[in-house]
Amino acid sequence: MSLCDKSAAELAEMLRKKQCSAREILFDVMEHAKAVQNELNCYITFNEKALEAADEADRRIAAKENITMLTGIPVAVKDNISTKGIRTTCASRMLENYIPPYCATAVERLEASGAVIIGKTNMDEFAMGSASKTGIFGAVRNPVDKDYSAGGSSGGSAAAVAGGGAILALGSDTGGSVRQPASFCGVVGFCPSYGAVSRYGLIAFASSLDRIGPIGKNVKDTFYLYTTINGRDVKDVTTFEKKFFPNLTGELKRLRIGVSAEMMKACENSDISSAVDDALKSMERQGAEIVKISLSSIRDAVKAYYIISSAEASSNLARFDGVRYGYRSLDVDSLSNMYRRSRTEGFGAEVKRRIMLGTFVLSEGYRESYYKRALSCRRKLSYEFENAFESCDIIATPVYPSAGIRCGSDISATDMYLADIFTVPSSLAGLPAVSVPCGKSTEGLPIGLQLIGKRFADLEVLDAAYGYELTGGMS
Repeated sequence: MSLCDKSAAELAEMLRKKQCSAREILFDVMEHAKAVQNELNCYITFNEKALEAADEADRRIAAKENITMLTGIPVAVKDNISTKGIRTTCASRMLENYIPPYCATAVERLEASGAVIIGKTNMDEFAMGSASKTGIFGAVRNPVDKDYSAGGSSGGSAAAVAGGGAILALGSDTGGSVRQPASFCGVVGFCPSYGAVSRYGLIAFASSLDRIGPIGKNVKDTFYLYTTINGRDVKDVTTFEKKFFPNLTGELKRLRIGVSAEMMKACENSDISSAVDDALKSMERQGAEIVKISLSSIRDAVKAYYIISSAEASSNLARFDGVRYGYRSLDVDSLSNMYRRSRTEGFGAEVKRRIMLGTFVLSEGYRESYYKRALSCRRKLSYEFENAFESCDIIATPVYPSAGIRCGSDISATDMYLADIFTVPSSLAGLPAVSVPCGKSTEGLPIGLQLIGKRFADLEVLDAAYGYELTGGMS
């Protein structure tokens, strides 16, 4: 087995036993990443200083100085997370040549741990999309089956981990953008509670929804990455204190797992529903209790999500006007024309669609009818989750209505939005949720099980996912 195929935990142990070096791991992973780049298109930019970071990790290990579970481990970073001195584009013409003068807090914490940033991964433009195909650098393909998309918007991060081009990766999740590609690629993707990981340095899509989340080959790797980047940050007032949680136990006895009839009814794919049912039975055999719950507001969740996220996107993306930084059109004859042409040429079709939708729902005469009603639905859904958690500890759902999206398939924007039915409810409520592999479709594509927890119960969610993983059900 090549080094790039091993887990972070396995590599960390090998590094401590001097069975390999961080430099050797980086060379193996980088060589594999570049070998499959033309097929998968995972990366936008590779880190030219990765070798220096690997050598520093080897020095730390030799000196037994500040060694962590991530010291010497290659980690990929989604290209909407700021990295000092490394191009950060959001897969958009608007930021095609932008090099940040600072690092995101999550990246700073990775570097402090001794992790090696291998490069920046491909994505949907400004994280808007479900198939990593709306960006200017082309679509990301699924390493499991290259005829299928890696999912989105964190498709590059998920495909890099699944395809051996990274050991771990950071993505961003606004309405399912870590969980859905993780499900498609057969890896683990975790969306933390809102405020668990600092958003400082994450280029904003929808500020009340955006979260940085880890992707790993298994739950334990994902846990190590999460516990490295989470915790309070003075640069982000929404963050909360790190919780102490020494390790995962995987204990499922007496765990109450809620199953929503409304959620399961929304899943019409027999492969998906069978895989989720089998996963629940596997957890039940280990002592978990299945509890029926109701979440009636989920039927309006997708509508509320796209109204709120588009409204926030229209506000956040207003800063990209061709004046201060980013793309500027040169073929102009006036200031107003420069604004218009820079935004017209700098943004892609999906980003423009959401900006226009967001501007519309915030406009005079429509704000009450759309935006405020969406906020009301969000509050109602949050209350329903709170009530549901009085009778259960974890809620289980599918991740996506299908096992994959075929490359080049003609799916309307509306159908793509509606397919987020399972992931956006927890996003609106700010809850932690994880996607863990639980089976395969008849076409051989991975299927993910989603586990949702109470606000701030991030580690309990990961522990439940680890418990499921230990059952061997995902095989």
